[in-house]
Amino acid sequence: MDEGTGAALVHALKYDGWHAVARPMARRMARLDWPRDVVRERSALVPVPLSVTRHRERGYNQAERLASALAAEWRIPLWTDVLERNRDTRSQVRLTPSERASNVSGAFRVTRGAHARLRGAHIMLVDDVITTAATINAAAQALSDGGARIISCATFGRAPEPGDRAVSDYDFIRN
Repeated sequence: MDEGTGAALVHALKYDGWHAVARPMARRMARLDWPRDVVRERSALVPVPLSVTRHRERGYNQAERLASALAAEWRIPLWTDVLERNRDTRSQVRLTPSERASNVSGAFRVTRGAHARLRGAHIMLVDDVITTAATINAAAQALSDGGARIISCATFGRAPEPGDRAVSDYDFIRN
């Protein structure tokens, strides 16, 4: 998500405090075509949590804003109290894939008392952007360890891989 409309939306939500963009972003995410069994089984949306320090600096969690808007679109519960980031991590922006994985390894845990709700649940884990999947994988591992049966992931964007073709703003709007 280096350039274009999608990147601008993520940046506006994540760094500029434009909370209103979460709803149209979630509407776009809600258009994803999931298999019927996934739609039928999903128990709740869980946003990837920020560290206490990052949440204090930003004043909100962009993944939670997206998940809240997506919960309204899909009409399923939003659980913001089952997963927490148990330590601060460095910004992932300039890290290599292996550094990203090390940075977030063990950074998430299921909150006290959440195991009963998670047991056997199909959780939809929500984040704004996926790059190497290190953060999503670490959060999913914690949810799995906490008793979730299935973890599906939904993000608004994906950082481009080397060799990806450039997608114009027109392609983004058209789709």
